[in-house]
Amino acid sequence: MSDVVHAKRTPIAILQEFSIPLIAGVITAVLWANLDSHGYHELNHWSPFGHDSHFNFHFLMNDLFMALFFGIAAKEITESCLPGGALNPPRKAVNPLLGTLGGVLGPVTVYFAIVFLSGDHTIANGWGIPTATDIALAWLVARVIFGKGHPAVSFLLLLAVADDGLGLGIIAIFYPDPHHPVQPAWLLLTGAGAAACYGMRRAGIQNFWYYVVVGGAMSWSGLYFAHLHPALALVPIIPFMPSSGHDEGLFAEGEDEKNHDTLNEFEHFFKLPVDLGLFGFGLANAGVEFSSMGSATIAVLLALAIGKTAGIFLFSYVGDRLGFPLPAGMGWRSLVTAGCVAGLGLTVALFVAGVAFTDNTLQGAAKMGALLSALVAPAAIMLGKMLGVREEYARLTAQVTRIVEADEIPTDRPVEAPAEEIRVEEDTTQPQA
Repeated sequence: MSDVVHAKRTPIAILQEFSIPLIAGVITAVLWANLDSHGYHELNHWSPFGHDSHFNFHFLMNDLFMALFFGIAAKEITESCLPGGALNPPRKAVNPLLGTLGGVLGPVTVYFAIVFLSGDHTIANGWGIPTATDIALAWLVARVIFGKGHPAVSFLLLLAVADDGLGLGIIAIFYPDPHHPVQPAWLLLTGAGAAACYGMRRAGIQNFWYYVVVGGAMSWSGLYFAHLHPALALVPIIPFMPSSGHDEGLFAEGEDEKNHDTLNEFEHFFKLPVDLGLFGFGLANAGVEFSSMGSATIAVLLALAIGKTAGIFLFSYVGDRLGFPLPAGMGWRSLVTAGCVAGLGLTVALFVAGVAFTDNTLQGAAKMGALLSALVAPAAIMLGKMLGVREEYARLTAQVTRIVEADEIPTDRPVEAPAEEIRVEEDTTQPQA
């Protein structure tokens, strides 16, 4: 049995761990849109305030609910910067962050190459769609491929969190509401919300509700009236929540009974509603008809599948050669496979597709490409088996252990150094058949 599954998991925990609500919402939306497109669009425009109201089901999911989703993502980024986190000290994160840069530039390059080759410049604005990675799905698939404890899992999680951070910036800067000009003066209200949270932290306020209700509401209102994306409202708020001062780790299993800091209590309270609520997000955004496939579908899919893999491998490999090593025990086989897994762009890709295009045909084609990126999962699993990533890890760690036991290196020397030397030698071999 895979070590992803634990005997004592509750049904709800299994739903969360395998992203079943999101997947179920996506499947329901696709079936509904293809069997009864009129009924599906009626759902998205349903509102208790009347059919023409802006505050409909789609608005509820994309502008209100997704604020909590991006808040959880911002929490992970914030903790990564704390002592013990993947971004602290900064040198420890250089190689994964180089991979993050490659994981953004690679897909963008492939996307624009397809735009140029196809001659369809109407899809050019969708370049931001394939830049982010679905954190939860990538983590799940990575554990299936590498097994628990493999350094590639932590490497991929850091990369996914970091490029989602870049994705948030891309959404905020490059995808304003095309129907309403940006009103930057309203951003003062968002800044005031962040300042209020700073003041609450200085005053010793620990209850996360004050930060969400006061600072979050001010930030959301500022972004909404500035005609930017209010789904990003909690991103400038989360860093001001009091924290434990160290990183618990991404997707940490079990709650530390002694750790009740504000930042983690926020996540512990909202994680389950967000994970279950992704059913509604998938239902509201994934309803594309199979007839919607077009050049944007191919561009998004290939940018995720090829651009992510090539960009991450190239930038991290070069970083390794320049003296910023990969994690100990991680070789080129694991790096290629991790890059492939990062091509899972479902959640954020669907969100960006919804704001990148106003034309329903282009939007549907781009969303179809995001949905088809789910095919990356079985492809990555087969690639990991073919390249023997678990065997590579066992071989590298065993060789490091033998070298240390033989006293061929000083015991006070960091383990990363011999692992790098062994890995470089391993890199000269050919992939296993």
